[in-house]
Amino acid sequence: MKIISFLLLIILLSGFVASAQKTENVLLSIGNEQITKEEFLAVYKKNNVDGDIMDKKSIEEYLDLYIKFKLKVKEAQTLGMDTLSSFRNELNGYREQLAQPYLIDEETNKALIEEAYTRRKEDLRASHILIRLDKNALPKDTLAAYNKIGKIREEILQGKDFSAMAEQHSEDPSARDRNVQGRIMPGNKGDLGYFTVFDMVYPFETAAYNTPLNEISLPVRTDFGYHILQITDRQPAMGKVQCAHILLKYNGEVTPQQREELKEKATAIYQEIRNGKGFEEAAGEYSEDPGSASKGGVLPWFGSNRMIPDFIKVVTKMKSPGEISEPFETAFGWHIVKLIDTKPIRTFEEEKDDIKNRLARSDRSDKSKETLIKKICKDYGFTEFQKEKNDVFATIDSSVFQGTLKIDNLKRYQKTIFTIGDKKIYQHEFLNYLLDHQKKIQPIALESFIEEQYNAFVGEKAIAYEDSNLENKYPEFRLLMQEYRDGILLFDLMDKKIWSYAIRDTTGLKNFYEKHKANYIWKERAHATLYTFTNEAPVKKARKLAKNGVSVDEILNEINAGSALILTTETGDFEQGSNEIIDATGWEKGVSKTINHKGKYVFVTIHEFIPPTQKKLSECRGLVISDYQNYLEEVWVKELMEKYPVTVHQEVLDAIN
Repeated sequence: MKIISFLLLIILLSGFVASAQKTENVLLSIGNEQITKEEFLAVYKKNNVDGDIMDKKSIEEYLDLYIKFKLKVKEAQTLGMDTLSSFRNELNGYREQLAQPYLIDEETNKALIEEAYTRRKEDLRASHILIRLDKNALPKDTLAAYNKIGKIREEILQGKDFSAMAEQHSEDPSARDRNVQGRIMPGNKGDLGYFTVFDMVYPFETAAYNTPLNEISLPVRTDFGYHILQITDRQPAMGKVQCAHILLKYNGEVTPQQREELKEKATAIYQEIRNGKGFEEAAGEYSEDPGSASKGGVLPWFGSNRMIPDFIKVVTKMKSPGEISEPFETAFGWHIVKLIDTKPIRTFEEEKDDIKNRLARSDRSDKSKETLIKKICKDYGFTEFQKEKNDVFATIDSSVFQGTLKIDNLKRYQKTIFTIGDKKIYQHEFLNYLLDHQKKIQPIALESFIEEQYNAFVGEKAIAYEDSNLENKYPEFRLLMQEYRDGILLFDLMDKKIWSYAIRDTTGLKNFYEKHKANYIWKERAHATLYTFTNEAPVKKARKLAKNGVSVDEILNEINAGSALILTTETGDFEQGSNEIIDATGWEKGVSKTINHKGKYVFVTIHEFIPPTQKKLSECRGLVISDYQNYLEEVWVKELMEKYPVTVHQEVLDAIN
């Protein structure tokens, strides 16, 4: 009994100490809600964007704003605004966006970004041979494709020409000559031209960057099938380039005579340019590229993967804007190129955000996702129940490949198939997932397909579990979500209670105006006309007309007669300080001197001065609405402070100060 009593005392004392510690941290109470100094300071520091010194005055000023903010949020909760579906949908939309950075493996993502930047600094030229294979192919088909590509590779290593083998064996149609709109387009014999990071699927790109110059890669599997690669060139990244070109096109089948004729013509054009003819003029006269000839030959900005290799090889050797190449030949004809501008690869920090966005949209993001799923299962604990898993797998047959699988009495599959942390996942959940995702596909090994779908399901549940724990795992995320939640509630309530209400309440607005008329008085105003000219020539004439009392309309007609719009005018009543041009004239009645204002010529005629007068409501409605909104808010905050008593714990505030 003594031991039990002692233990109870320890437990009670522990609770008392914890309670006392919690109370010590409470900065203020609003109604029945307690707010700790940590919560307040987190918001204060986040909003102290100017880095002001945290002193007693700034803390107390911000605390006053914070209390008013929390009072309004408290009222919104009391009114049940946080239960509305519109609020929930908006908040969930923000949460989905805010959660994304937490649902990646940061270490893997960082490595992928650094890898992508390193690759971005180099352009590769590669040839490939493809043996097509469906990504869900049966094991026997996979083995057959692998053996086929392996045999081709061996023959090349023994001395056979890569391009000839590509033309003969590659299942990429571009490798061989083909008819394109009635013209025979020469095959590329496997040559893919130049490319850089993100231009190819990730496994292909990785194989390319890991293969030394002129060597043959091992077989690499992508969603298209098996490839082998030969790297034929590596060069520093071209970045982005803008050029103009003159194209003399090949028509129909290319003959030696046609080639020689176009070469001679291109050489003659090049000589004309060297002798002083403008490149743009020559492009407009001679170029047979309809998309660019009318623009002086100018092409859109492009990277290394956007032009054929022969074009890129010439452009990368050009260094200075304005440089013009000698005529050169490609499969399309003969070209002359003028370099206009370049955008080299920027620093890592400058490229980082673009790479991060591209990475999120590329297939390599799967790598980060796979790492995250493994980490979640390890951190929270993943337990699989093999018998229950086997039982549910046994209910699935090959009809799933037709998209027609049906499971009778799903409710009977209630056993746990696996757990993540404290979350149980049941058999029927996986079956529902499979039924929802089934579609007609090429049949593969059934067991492999089910296992693949199951792994995808496990990954989805793992990420969902991590998502559900973000507020507990990351205090900064919890505070951020609290900010968004309170911000949405505050905006909706302020709009309903103050902003839109003040605009709709015409009677209240009128009464407020009548009580505070003294705040809405016109200062002395000048009734004036501003004359603004696009050039200086007619200013003297217009000033003379204005001095002689000629009307504004007559001056406008006289100056703008039979020509483009030279003169514009503005007549109105202007308070001193409201128009910098009128203020610059000295605020004197009559016609002012001419001043140069932002590249235009201006003079002012002040016709008369208007003494201070009362503003009509229609003349100051916007200002009155703003003041009325402030008044309504002050009254409302006083009501809220009575409804939800506020207590500031001075000793905690002093400790902060």
